[in-house]
Amino acid sequence: MIGLGTYAYFWQHSDRVEEPLSLVGALEDTRAQDVSLFQICDYAPLDAMTDAELSDAARAARELGITIELGTKGIVPEHLSRYLRIAEIFEARLIRSMLYGPDSRPSLAEAQVWLRSTIRDFESAGVTLALETYEQVPTADLVGVIDRVGSAQLGICLDPANVVAQLENPKACVEQTAALTKNVHVKDFAFARQPGWVGFTYSGAAMGSGLHDYAHLLATVRPRERGINEIVEHWLPWQDDAQTTIRTEREWTRLTLEHLRSTS
Repeated sequence: MIGLGTYAYFWQHSDRVEEPLSLVGALEDTRAQDVSLFQICDYAPLDAMTDAELSDAARAARELGITIELGTKGIVPEHLSRYLRIAEIFEARLIRSMLYGPDSRPSLAEAQVWLRSTIRDFESAGVTLALETYEQVPTADLVGVIDRVGSAQLGICLDPANVVAQLENPKACVEQTAALTKNVHVKDFAFARQPGWVGFTYSGAAMGSGLHDYAHLLATVRPRERGINEIVEHWLPWQDDAQTTIRTEREWTRLTLEHLRSTS
């Protein structure tokens, strides 16, 4: 399935706009774009919600016909257990996370111990844990940890844009992780010269206009054939004012959805 995530609404959710979009508002907008999958990823208010508030949001998603995935950071066992409970409320079948969290930075050996201590609960619940490729952990190390834990419910959330900051090649990342991929984050990216030719800015781009060879990802990972969901995100820099930024964010979403729907 093609889905939207909270990073597709990054500025619309933010306090830099006059009336930030609520979670339910994002779900309603997702449904209005004929999308029935939403990933609540790194959405800070989620951690502060009571069980009643979580249940209300889950009910809104069900009434809109939207399947929910969750996203957080870190693999501390107690934290993952809390997100498993939230997944039960939302009937979510996938949680995306990262090896490091805000208050935890395990060694690779510690990461394996922590994951082994919690992955059986994920297996029992029928929930997949997808660890994202990103610049703080070399892709080969992340793959090695997942291989050594050895669970069908543990895999990769593939975001090849992130690994460029580790001086890795995005295509190589796709090829390294294809067999383990459980979830895909979709965004384009590009370099632009700084004024005065004093370096580059690495940032987001409208889908299809940047450096991301998404056709290569589709051919290598085969997400459509394997039932791997593709979640739309953006790296959109602030566009001088709120109105322009929100208009551009929504336009990038429209372009990305069109691009994904037109490719196979």
